[in-house]
Amino acid sequence: AAAFERRVLRRAAEHHYLRVRLELPDGGARPNAAQFKQLVVTALRELHGEVGAALPVDVLIYEEKTLSAILRVISSGFVKLWSALTLLGFYQNRRCAFRVLQTSPFLLALSGNSRELVL
Repeated sequence: AAAFERRVLRRAAEHHYLRVRLELPDGGARPNAAQFKQLVVTALRELHGEVGAALPVDVLIYEEKTLSAILRVISSGFVKLWSALTLLGFYQNRRCAFRVLQTSPFLLALSGNSRELVL
């Protein structure tokens, strides 16, 4: 008889990863990688002040063509980063919005999306 075994992570993951996309509805200039990182830091500063801006966030991959990126943040700052990105509304005095597409404590989980799978 097969026995069911439940496995639980003993220790929380050190980092969380987010796949995000910046939406600029009116077109215009697209941010490069450095400007994208600065926009993330600005979002944190606006919502959480200087302490939020000091949160270590890394842009692991940035695609300027699609304005999408994979961000890494320490797990304790995950909710702060997500909330700051969600509430950001302007980039260079133009409307914008961040869309959080996927999140995971494992980077490998963001490597594919079953909704985009083509058979």
